[in-house]
Amino acid sequence: MWSALDKMPAPATTYERIVYRNPSEHHYMKVCLEFQDHGVGLNVAQFKQLLISALKDLFGEVAAALPLDVLTYEEKTLSAILRICSSGLVKLWSSLTLLGSYKGKKCAFRVIQVSPFLLALSGNSRELVLD
Repeated sequence: MWSALDKMPAPATTYERIVYRNPSEHHYMKVCLEFQDHGVGLNVAQFKQLLISALKDLFGEVAAALPLDVLTYEEKTLSAILRICSSGLVKLWSSLTLLGSYKGKKCAFRVIQVSPFLLALSGNSRELVLD
């Protein structure tokens, strides 16, 4: 029993951890492939095969079977917008980062933008020009 002179113990502090999981089924990536030597060209089929082989080299057959779509591809700039299931985003991103060559020619993927919303890739606030 507590008397009036005794202090009551402080109530235990409780914390609740709230984790927001993005419910989006897919993520979209705007990427660009850069070669050390200029003049290397790839068509869309070769580009997608390069993506799949990058996944396969790093993570094996299971990762190579992830649903990956090339939504747009510009052959002149070797840039594309990709759609990947959200669970495969990190695998694709790391595969692209670690890719270093294509047919013996040094290259690198640059990830320009990533979003769970395709519309977000339509503009880039870093390149916005105000009048």
